Amino acid sequence: MKKQIKADTFLEFKYVSAPTFSPDGKKIGFVLQQADLKENTYHGDVWLLDVETKKVSQLTSGGDARGFEFTPSGTLLFAAKRTKEEKEKEDETVFYEIDPAGGEARKAFSLPIRAGKIVPVDEDLYIIQATQNNGETDKDRGWETLEETPFWFNGRGFTAGLRGRIYLYQRSTGELTPVTEPWFDASLGEVCGRKFLYRGALWEGGRKYDYPGLYLYDIDSKTSKCLIEPNTKAGYVADFWPGEGVGPEQPGAGKILFTTYGDGVNIGMYNPDFYLLDPETKELSLFARYDRGIGSSVGSDARLGGGRAAKRLKDRWYFITTDCESAYLRYLSADGTISENLTPEGSADSFDITEDHVVVCGLFDDRLPELYLDGEQVTHFNDAFQEEYDIRTPEYFEFVNKDGVSIHGYVMTPAAAEDGFETPTEDGAPVSLAGPDGRFPCILHIHGGPATVFGSIYHHEMELWANAGFYVIFCNPRGSDGRGGAFEDICDRYGSIDYEDLMEFTDEALRRYPKIDPERLGVTGGSYGGFMTNWIIGHTNRFKAACSQRSIAAWTIFEHTSDIGYSFTKWHQGARTRDGLEQLWGHSPLAAAPNCQTPTLFIHSDKDYRCWMAEGISMFTALQMNGCPSKMVLFHDETHELSRSGKPKNRIHRMEEILAWMEKYLK
Repeated sequence: MKKQIKADTFLEFKYVSAPTFSPDGKKIGFVLQQADLKENTYHGDVWLLDVETKKVSQLTSGGDARGFEFTPSGTLLFAAKRTKEEKEKEDETVFYEIDPAGGEARKAFSLPIRAGKIVPVDEDLYIIQATQNNGETDKDRGWETLEETPFWFNGRGFTAGLRGRIYLYQRSTGELTPVTEPWFDASLGEVCGRKFLYRGALWEGGRKYDYPGLYLYDIDSKTSKCLIEPNTKAGYVADFWPGEGVGPEQPGAGKILFTTYGDGVNIGMYNPDFYLLDPETKELSLFARYDRGIGSSVGSDARLGGGRAAKRLKDRWYFITTDCESAYLRYLSADGTISENLTPEGSADSFDITEDHVVVCGLFDDRLPELYLDGEQVTHFNDAFQEEYDIRTPEYFEFVNKDGVSIHGYVMTPAAAEDGFETPTEDGAPVSLAGPDGRFPCILHIHGGPATVFGSIYHHEMELWANAGFYVIFCNPRGSDGRGGAFEDICDRYGSIDYEDLMEFTDEALRRYPKIDPERLGVTGGSYGGFMTNWIIGHTNRFKAACSQRSIAAWTIFEHTSDIGYSFTKWHQGARTRDGLEQLWGHSPLAAAPNCQTPTLFIHSDKDYRCWMAEGISMFTALQMNGCPSKMVLFHDETHELSRSGKPKNRIHRMEEILAWMEKYLK
């Protein structure tokens, strides 16, 4: 008999990420992380996969390597602080080096900056992305001074005076040379030979720029050239591209591949087209239409770590893209055509490629993240979990809504169906959530974004609910990613067509699955899903329990407190508080909160600067004023990422709170 998935089962997960080929292409480095409940954190180490034998081996063992970079000679560099002296120096970054043949990691060098990304130009010269602190440096101060907006950022805290800065580091001499100015906010892009791209803009106090500019730096001449002025184009991807008469091995002499919205043919804000930028004339020319986004937006709480989402190889540009309910690897050819899918349904999260091989880290076939080399699964860290636990495979269906639009969704049936949908308690006594009529409670789960998607990949909290005896239903209403700009454009329509899609989907799920009890429906979601949960409880009483997570209550609050509120509100609601108060209030769940009679649990984090805790507190207070059963759980020192990468103990408690709330009101 399969084991029951519980809140703490994720402690067994081994998170694979960031596959990278060695310079000779014979090995693949990757990061493996796992939660540590005792220390309430995650430990990560670098592992190697031999391309020929497909054997894996652990390279580091300190638990502090969550990223790495191969040097041209094939050794690996990773940032870590292993001594007491190193840990005391907050504004210093220490890099350790290790030989893939084995042996202990040794200290390579330390830099008097807060370095993030490091990219080798050659064996001696490195490009460094770092954080420059132009603000207050007194770490013992009991205050924050705000003189610019945004004044904080999710996952980073207060950001006054913090800017991205690029350096060149000469390893043989120890010389560290800044490329950009202290107040210029820079982000390192692709490197090709002795040239590299970077994006950024001068930002010295006040409101942050809307769009960064694009720049090309020549290491030999020590010159920087602005290719696209700041605040003129909403560019996303930039990479070197062969030009006419230039071979694929000489991309630095060609044009720049650049994604932007161009002439506005694509409606959505996340689906820019491909353009070619001439570095000499700075002219942009349309290269390929593409009504999809770059990267995976398939939601899951079972991944941890990063990796590459795009890479040029000769005259092809490989990239991950979300299409319908899956994220695939594709490539853009020199003639402007887009390839078919190179990976199966699921989610290709990151990859690397050589002339002979491609390695993908992804979630496929109900499996947790693993590595796939040329389509073959080559790591098996989570096989035991897959075999031992009762993983419920979501059942897909689609229907046409009242507006003639096809809506795609899933139903996850309760665990132990062969035993009458019974789930055992700790003492082994069977407990069933079935009512006298043989029907079962159901939870509607709403994804964030809104421009993300739910797919068939493993999602821990939904597996938890299904294993506890609930039906779980979820779909991709209008506003979701993966189906083009026209489908995802719900600007100034939040709470209208998306709400209708969700309610029609619920009706359709009830029709198709008669064992769902329509009188025992719950609803939950986070971020945009939290907004929609807040909206739903103010506009219908069909749900008997709700859990609103990291939500939005009022756009007037969000615009002025969120780290992205000043821009996101205008883009997604078509107005600002100062010139569209009535419009924003009409789309705010708080306006309808006096109607709410649904028992609702609110979950927020006090360092979530994306959807600040004031949003949840506002809704909670409104429901308390109604006399409506409500509860708020506020997690300390957690961010918007609580459900995905929060401290293990907090993640467990969060899931236990949600499950207990649903059981209380739906059992």
